[in-house]
Amino acid sequence: MLLRYLNNIKVGKELLQASEPKLKGDPQMKDAFENHFGLPSKMVTVAGTLEATSGLLYLLSFGNKKMTRIASLITFGVLGVAAYKHYEAGDGKAGAQHALDLLKLAGLSTLDTITLPNCKK
Repeated sequence: MLLRYLNNIKVGKELLQASEPKLKGDPQMKDAFENHFGLPSKMVTVAGTLEATSGLLYLLSFGNKKMTRIASLITFGVLGVAAYKHYEAGDGKAGAQHALDLLKLAGLSTLDTITLPNCKK
């Protein structure tokens, strides 16, 4: 459980840092969404809000498996789209690497919340 929470702190911190320029309405971020990824500029705020929400849920999830699962679900949605859009835009694995790394950590955190019925602790 302690390792899951430490993992959640890292993922939460990374998501909050990633959401900051999006929530501030950074013109470069809006330009990247419109011209590079082919998304409307309104999606910058939506993506930033979802990332920030997920990050906060991760930070508040100590001892609460449901919060971790909800945060992971949001993270899978947002970062899955981000990774796909990076690949689609021609950035390749290098462009999507940060999103892929956070997806892996979110997956590990989610796996840690699953208890098998026949396993005793």
